Amino acid sequence: MSEPLTAVAFLEKAASLLAERGAQYDKPTGERSMGKTVAAFNIITGHALSEAEGWLLLQLLKDVRQWQTPGKMHRDSAEDCVSYSALKAEALSRASLL
Repeated sequence: MSEPLTAVAFLEKAASLLAERGAQYDKPTGERSMGKTVAAFNIITGHALSEAEGWLLLQLLKDVRQWQTPGKMHRDSAEDCVSYSALKAEALSRASLL
């Protein structure tokens, strides 16, 4: 890599990934499977995890993977973490309107 990636580059990549996942999963608004995933998890475990907490869990997974090899950037983890952060913020915003 010749130059470090900027915050804007990560945000643009995250937007691209969200649109790409939407096309893959036939959702015009992008991939939005966390609500169903959390609902299934809650039924199986008896917990009451929220959609935003589900995105936080995936964000933490990507952060843990990133820090498994200190000094080496895992670009996929960094890009996904940005995407999950945006999806978490969206879920929090939607929940605050309920």
